[in-house]
Amino acid sequence: MGNRRLSRELAIQFLYFTEMNEGELDHQLKSFWENNPCQEDVRSFTEDILNDIFDHKKEIDSQLEKYSDHWTLSRMAVIDRNLLRMAASELMYSKTVPPKVAIDEAVEIAKKYGTEDSPNFINGVLDRILKELNPDVPQASLNQ
Repeated sequence: MGNRRLSRELAIQFLYFTEMNEGELDHQLKSFWENNPCQEDVRSFTEDILNDIFDHKKEIDSQLEKYSDHWTLSRMAVIDRNLLRMAASELMYSKTVPPKVAIDEAVEIAKKYGTEDSPNFINGVLDRILKELNPDVPQASLNQ
């Protein structure tokens, strides 16, 4: 597994952890790293992902609500909701991650951690967000 995939998986694990546990974000992150030691580049990229998500959570969640037909964020599985947040933040704010990579990574992680329906659901929502952000780019259509 590549370092960026590992970073994304750690980001998803942390997001899940924060939803299941109360506490200050800084304290939770410190505890998380104590229990999940890793290389500095992995930790750095994970924290970049998390910072983008937490800094822009309102805007990200607004896009997710808009494009997840008949689904509110509270009704989504925790893993799906956070995979969507992670990939949407990369689509919307990352200058270094190509859109196709952001979508593909989310779909692959969904196959590992989500339900049978997660990959298609995530692919569909992210394709719609990508289409709005870049109307001239054909949808990813990863055919998962």
